[in-house]
Amino acid sequence: MSPTPPSAAAATSVRLIEVADAPALAAHLERDAEDFARWQPARPQGFHTAEHQAARIEQLLATHRSGGGWPGVIVAGGAVVGQVTVSTILRGPLQKGFLSYWVATAAQGHGHAGRAVAQVLRVMKEELGLHRAEAHTQLENLASHAVLRRNGFTPWGVAHAHLHIGGAWRDEIFWERNLTGGAPPR
Repeated sequence: MSPTPPSAAAATSVRLIEVADAPALAAHLERDAEDFARWQPARPQGFHTAEHQAARIEQLLATHRSGGGWPGVIVAGGAVVGQVTVSTILRGPLQKGFLSYWVATAAQGHGHAGRAVAQVLRVMKEELGLHRAEAHTQLENLASHAVLRRNGFTPWGVAHAHLHIGGAWRDEIFWERNLTGGAPPR
């Protein structure tokens, strides 16, 4: 029996990922593989297993310990409903990170992605000390466009044939958000 999906009233939080999250993430990824296929590159054999996810989480946590990322999960109603990650953290004069996220289809449409992104932006600024957040979305991903806009991101360009998904190269919109005040230069 599948757990009841969290409602819109369920509190949304983010926290650092744990190896113990592997079974929940694997279950969502396995169940939603067809729905996510239009947005994500092909995954290796076994990607949707708890074992593969546990190994992936170990890698993400090693990157976190070295200062290169912040891997998190999205929790609603006490259940893991997705993942949110700050990757490719660049220090020095850039002080930026790349934001990505997904929410299980059973929990979509309840605002969890938007609330999780807002919380991770605070982590990026306050905990990680970053100045800038960046994200990419496919042109057709209107739901993610709305999440990013609601969280203060603005589009700054299109990368043509940027990502290979489903046998074709896809264009992506590049998004930016200044975390330390002021608008990005135009």
